[in-house]
Amino acid sequence: MKPIEMEAIINRKKYSTRTATLLAGDDWWDGNNYERKGRNTFLYRTPRGSYFAVHQTCWQGERDYLQPLTVDEAISYYETLTERRVSYEDAFPGVQVEEA
Repeated sequence: MKPIEMEAIINRKKYSTRTATLLAGDDWWDGNNYERKGRNTFLYRTPRGSYFAVHQTCWQGERDYLQPLTVDEAISYYETLTERRVSYEDAFPGVQVEEA
């Protein structure tokens, strides 16, 4: 599944995939399709620095939805999503990464 355009107003904040930067997703090509069990997740950052995820589905009876995220939640998504569009530093400016 390719990322879709989606817009939502949640807690008086407008989130839009058209104006946000796509940071990561789980939409890798496996030779047959992009879908992972009929669902995909895409992580975005707004121009003002807020993060959100768009969850897409192919399944009847389920709906696509947009989920606002905290910075920590966005980092967790970024670390688990397989297809990164930007570097960690670009995705999370100012966030310090420590040596293990």
